[in-house]
Amino acid sequence: MSKLAHVGDFCPNSQCADYGKPQTARQKNIIRFGLTQAGRQRYQCQTCGQTFTETKGTLFYRRRTTADEILKTLAQVAEAQRISSVTRTTGHKEDTVLAWLREAAQQVEAIDNALMADYQVSRGQLDGLWAYVGNKGERTIIQKPPRPVSSGVQR
Repeated sequence: MSKLAHVGDFCPNSQCADYGKPQTARQKNIIRFGLTQAGRQRYQCQTCGQTFTETKGTLFYRRRTTADEILKTLAQVAEAQRISSVTRTTGHKEDTVLAWLREAAQQVEAIDNALMADYQVSRGQLDGLWAYVGNKGERTIIQKPPRPVSSGVQR
């Protein structure tokens, strides 16, 4: 099984000479660099001097809403609730919830693991969520069958 990358394993700056290169035990070029005002861990690359947070590259990067609140909202959608119902119960705008869904679609595996572990969402519910995201929430129009042609005889 391949090892997944974690925050601080490599520099996310594409301009850096160490971009994408994993750190070794001997060479540690990524160090902890304090906390943000929101309390998130910051890191700094010693090669290029770029700083980044622990949420860089995730659904939660630069979000004002907590990760727990975002995951709770996605769990509600996974339970086959309508977007309008979710927005009413959570207080988030429909556009915001749809933006979270689009971002989550790009990070399906990590979101799946978090929802199954912390929110007891089943695999079937997750399949429903991703089917909805793939459909982009658009409603499909069901065509009515055409009426039979009248023979001209009145009843």
